[in-house]
Amino acid sequence: MLKTIKNVYCVGRNYRLHAEELGNAVPEEPMIFMKPSHALVLMNGQSLVLPEGRGEVHYEAELVIKIGKEVCPGDDINQVVDSYAFGIDFTLRDVQSKLKSKGHPWTAAKGFLGSAPITEFVPFERAEVLFEADFTLNKNHEEVQRGNIRDMIFSLQDIVDYISLHYGLGDGDIIYTGTPAGVGPTQSGDLLELTFAGASKGSIRIQ
Repeated sequence: MLKTIKNVYCVGRNYRLHAEELGNAVPEEPMIFMKPSHALVLMNGQSLVLPEGRGEVHYEAELVIKIGKEVCPGDDINQVVDSYAFGIDFTLRDVQSKLKSKGHPWTAAKGFLGSAPITEFVPFERAEVLFEADFTLNKNHEEVQRGNIRDMIFSLQDIVDYISLHYGLGDGDIIYTGTPAGVGPTQSGDLLELTFAGASKGSIRIQ
């Protein structure tokens, strides 16, 4: 499944409360960055080794959509998104802070191996279906994040239009659509589990 994924786009600061909790301004247009496809790892209960000695590693739970055809700006997302999953955008927060202070790209903080765990994809029906329930991230069986795509600053349609216009978007590309408030550090031994509508979608244990 992961071998068929091409580009991994990510949207930064797409929930107002998350931007505020990190002391960041709310963006006026989608803030796009990328991770290498090598960062992806399937969340099937296995262990994952994260970087050590580089400061705190933060979890950021997100809805992920997968594109099924070439996209032109204005194409209806219900016609171009073929499936969805949930993922974690792991971030080396101390590294990111240093990069931001120097005006440098975020790749070192966002693109390391294993920085993009993801659940299995399931068929996408319509965007409105995803409004009906929250997604959550549990750490060691306690809820730490809860989000709903209705709270996004930029909608799924906005995001798809923007990326297709500025960067191109086609079959096999995926988009991490942004994280809600509640991000925080993880460490060795933590069990992270993503759920949607109260049902488990995938888990991973930090080694």
